[in-house]
Amino acid sequence: MGSLLSQILEQVRSYWGFDALRPLQEEAIQASLDGRDSVVVMPTGGGKSLCYQVPPLLSDSTHVVVSPLISLMKDQVDGLLTCGYPAAAIHSGHTPAENAETFQNLRDGHLRLIFVSPERLLTSSFLRLARELDIRSFAIDEAHCISQWGHDFRPEYRQLALLKQDFPKASVHAYTATATQRVREDIAVQLQLENPAMLVGVFDRPNLTYRIVPRTDVYAQTVEVLRRHKNEGAIVYCLSRKDTEAMAAALRKAGVNAASYHAGLDAKHRLRTQEAFANESLDVVAATVAFGMGIDRSNVRCVLHATMPKSVDHYQQETGRAGRDGLEAECVLFYSAADPIRWKALIAKSAAEADASAEVVAAHQQLIEQVRRYCSAPQCRHRALSEHFGQKFPKDDCEACDVCLNETEGVEDATETAQKILSNIARMERMSGFAFGVAHTADVLTGANTEAVRKRGHDQVTTYGLLKGTPKQSIKNLIYQLVDQELLSQSLDDRPVLALNRASWEVMRGERRVQLVRPPSQEIKKTRAGEISWDGVDEGLFGQLRTLRSKIAEKQHVPAFVVFGDRTLRELARNRPTTENNFRKIHGVGNAKWEKYGRQFLNEVVSCCERHDLSTNSFNNARDQATPVMRATESPAKVAAFSLFEKGASVDKVATSLDRAKTTVFGYLGEFVASTQPASIEKWISKAHYEAVAHAACEVDSKLLKPIYEHLNESVSYGEIRLVLAHLETCGESE
Repeated sequence: MGSLLSQILEQVRSYWGFDALRPLQEEAIQASLDGRDSVVVMPTGGGKSLCYQVPPLLSDSTHVVVSPLISLMKDQVDGLLTCGYPAAAIHSGHTPAENAETFQNLRDGHLRLIFVSPERLLTSSFLRLARELDIRSFAIDEAHCISQWGHDFRPEYRQLALLKQDFPKASVHAYTATATQRVREDIAVQLQLENPAMLVGVFDRPNLTYRIVPRTDVYAQTVEVLRRHKNEGAIVYCLSRKDTEAMAAALRKAGVNAASYHAGLDAKHRLRTQEAFANESLDVVAATVAFGMGIDRSNVRCVLHATMPKSVDHYQQETGRAGRDGLEAECVLFYSAADPIRWKALIAKSAAEADASAEVVAAHQQLIEQVRRYCSAPQCRHRALSEHFGQKFPKDDCEACDVCLNETEGVEDATETAQKILSNIARMERMSGFAFGVAHTADVLTGANTEAVRKRGHDQVTTYGLLKGTPKQSIKNLIYQLVDQELLSQSLDDRPVLALNRASWEVMRGERRVQLVRPPSQEIKKTRAGEISWDGVDEGLFGQLRTLRSKIAEKQHVPAFVVFGDRTLRELARNRPTTENNFRKIHGVGNAKWEKYGRQFLNEVVSCCERHDLSTNSFNNARDQATPVMRATESPAKVAAFSLFEKGASVDKVATSLDRAKTTVFGYLGEFVASTQPASIEKWISKAHYEAVAHAACEVDSKLLKPIYEHLNESVSYGEIRLVLAHLETCGESE
């Protein structure tokens, strides 16, 4: 097992320039090499791709990756080719001649990965080729599309269940960034996976800072946030096509380099926008959720939501497009209590048009209620997201959300303000005999001199102009906060109106206190993660390296991040290497990238340091500055497990002590056995099981787990099989 880890790290360093694995990558790679089905859930930026990219290199075979979008395939293949990795894609964006050449390269054994769409995979011609090549592994990216309980269900993904019927000896691996337990189980069922390894990473993204801000003037607020990310990539999610175009126009008017993106635009227009964003000639995209899985840009520094998304799963997926390189990024959601009301009305309308069942409507309403609570509750955002996906959050203070950073501001005299709003609603209804909407209520409170106010005589009520001087949008937001807290009711019809309820009268009588919030007024400071990632970085040199990267990417027609990621550029601008040996120590510099780009970037570093008299080759704490998940291969849990194994602790005891799955503990035990080479492992496995596995390994003449597991009629677990094979290997080495 230890030797396998060394082989994995050798490939990872050679192709990608990484020194260590991220959590669960080793286990996912092992499952693929063992021929065992798996469901792998890792957060965006957690390194899913590496899990299906490494096994073909070690097994010297060709694997198939199912991907939903041409743009996503293109970015992945571009990135792999830049690393010197033999990969290709077959899709309609290529000419027949290009696809024919790829088919021939496949037959000749020149490719390790081939990317296809679900529809292309299931054509008779591709299935025939896959059988001819004896494909033994299929990786399904964005696997949540398979489940009807997922947030992006696609019917064509359901047909992938045929893989298990057509390729009974092949393993199937489902990869996704966002999946609740219900979705994970549904994926395994729909794909007909056999005893799959369930590998679920930590959903929390510590490099993201979450902020939820009361929406008042969404255009001005968006411009204010984007000024913190000048010349950096940002996505602004809007609810409708019309909203995206209005947002992009407002941003351009404010001097922001922005464009809109939605499904109503023609394909060429969408492609131009997407490519401009990928190559960094476009900073900001105002988009609907159509701008989604095809976006592979690793250095998006900001994701904004102009309105509340329709589920927490959608929010996790969309914010996950920020900071995929592991560096700090900001996620801001502009929220109004009008959002869930609007969503519920849209759901009701769509359900009526589609004649949907009451169960389906109720399920969607529940999703809206979950995200409403997330937005309105003053609790740690990281904790709330982790708990939504069934995971405990280990810290009291995340240091990376508006609540934990104490940025949320309460309205002074909130109860008195609420009493003024509610009293105004009561007086208008008493005078007119019927209720009114939010906009008209705000007009009366601001003292607006409109025809509607004069016609109804509402300029004569005693509450007229009671909040004069407060912007109308701010008053509307306060009204919606009262609705959100159920201190005020609002109808759900096409022209919603406000109505007092029992809680409203309790507030007006002074029997109930009210808390209201306003947008933060203080300047937003860098988070601790942001300060660490920029510590020691010469920002002038970083800017010059970005410019060089853009020129190279434009010339080669690839996205800028494919050349080098932001993390690599920051390490270069921090450590300022002037020799090839030191340059190749930088994270993300593999052999192929050094050959293609190394000398140009090295010369730029040397030239800049000479011009500005900068210190060079500053590698004192280079690796300590790395993103926490990449600091070391040996985790504290693994070290603790080794210590317990030395004392003879059982797998069950170690799993309980460390709160780890037994499959993970068996992996630790395999490494322990490989490194310590004990004469016997009967402390952890019965003699009968040991001999059965050893005999089966000879019978099937294979070191893969799945054939042995099936030969033993599934009577011995995968963990025990792996352990025996590790011990047999060490016995062979010692002889």
